[in-house]
Amino acid sequence: MTTPANGYAAQSADAKLAPFSFERRDPQPTDVAIDIRFCGVCHSDLHTARGEWPGTLYPCVPGHEIVGTVTAVGSDVTKFAVGDTVGVGCMVDSCGECPSCHEGEEQYCTGGGFVGTYNGPDPVLGGHTFGGYSDHIVVDQDFVLAIRHDEGDLAAVAPLLCAGITTYSPLKHWDVGPGQKVGIVGLGGLGHMGVKIAAAMGAEVYVFSTSPNKRDDALRLGAKDLIVSKDADAMAEHAASFDFILNTVAASHDLDQFLGLLKRDGTMTLVGVPETPHPSPSVGNLVFGRRSLAGSLIGGIAETQEMLDFCHTHGLTADIETIRMDEIETGYDRMAKSDVKYRFVIDMESLKPA
Repeated sequence: MTTPANGYAAQSADAKLAPFSFERRDPQPTDVAIDIRFCGVCHSDLHTARGEWPGTLYPCVPGHEIVGTVTAVGSDVTKFAVGDTVGVGCMVDSCGECPSCHEGEEQYCTGGGFVGTYNGPDPVLGGHTFGGYSDHIVVDQDFVLAIRHDEGDLAAVAPLLCAGITTYSPLKHWDVGPGQKVGIVGLGGLGHMGVKIAAAMGAEVYVFSTSPNKRDDALRLGAKDLIVSKDADAMAEHAASFDFILNTVAASHDLDQFLGLLKRDGTMTLVGVPETPHPSPSVGNLVFGRRSLAGSLIGGIAETQEMLDFCHTHGLTADIETIRMDEIETGYDRMAKSDVKYRFVIDMESLKPA
């Protein structure tokens, strides 16, 4: 059985997002039905909807930063109840059998890969999944997250489901904490959360940016200073001094200028995926210092819950601008120009008929 749903979809790579009606499954025994209240706008949404990444399935209903209210639960659900405030992030299923899934690292599922909240294979209805640019969603309880932030913070919590966990996971994995000097490359949707989280973990945080006018914001978010990456002298002052660098930039750029800033045994982790490959870094920068260049995806469900609880404890949310659903194309255009501080969030009340 299915229930009608309403959302916004792109019908092709060159089509604007527009109203779209489709079907959601009725809750299965372990499912949670969620009335979507807010959905963050991720750069991945734009890349996918506009066909800038390969493999988009149309019609495409983006959205994987979802906060909402439970409206119904299946007969076997034990983790949630009607009325709970919950979140859904980037995945809604995985094989559950591979080593990664058994270890709570579903994002690295090797049994076919995790099922994306949108543009993934729908394991129940067939076809592909539709995301959070819609009025409601049905998700297995094992991929639903508890939200403990106050009511007034819920819109700003939504981006934590992607931007928050994408930055928290590598910071946690590489043991960022007090006494460490940490760099965040880029001060955008991901970078601004990286600064907040690394500072809350107790690290001394520096932002690398090509824009010196972002210094005040960097300090406000918790950084000790901003280093202008185009200033060779400023960069040289910090040579071989960083324990860890989180690189959030999704455009191809020179990695060597940052690798040389790492201490012996330091690591730079990439979380941005450029449309064209980065120039290959110098092997010398790695071997003379035993430095590491790594990558990181989102986090598993358990770690995402840990991140949400950490952010609640430390009073962290994203810096957002709320938009209406029918303003999404303007939002995409502005996001492509980096004209947002630092994340758009759709108020899904705007999707309902007047």
